[in-house]
Amino acid sequence: MIVGRHIIAELYGVKEELIAKEEVVRSIVEEVVDKAELTKVGSVYKQFNPHGVTGIVLIAESHVSIHTWPEYGLVNLDIFTCGDTKKVEKAFKLFLEKFKPESYRHYVLDRG
Repeated sequence: MIVGRHIIAELYGVKEELIAKEEVVRSIVEEVVDKAELTKVGSVYKQFNPHGVTGIVLIAESHVSIHTWPEYGLVNLDIFTCGDTKKVEKAFKLFLEKFKPESYRHYVLDRG
């Protein structure tokens, strides 16, 4: 029995202007959550000085979290949804389209 799907990803070679500032990261994450038809409950973001962002979106289906290191062009993503596994796949695809990494690696865990 699968109760959910969990994608853990590292995106490499992401342009600094996409991941350095909280307002840009927030905009991308919130758009992906909306377009993937996830049910947002709330979100919190933290801007680091001089740059870098951590954010988490609580969704009814579970969570989406992001951590950025602009100085390395690195994004760590964690997307977990219960129920419809197509939603987590859609969210991951949208993140790849938005962040345009030069490369990435990811792990897909079926939970349950």
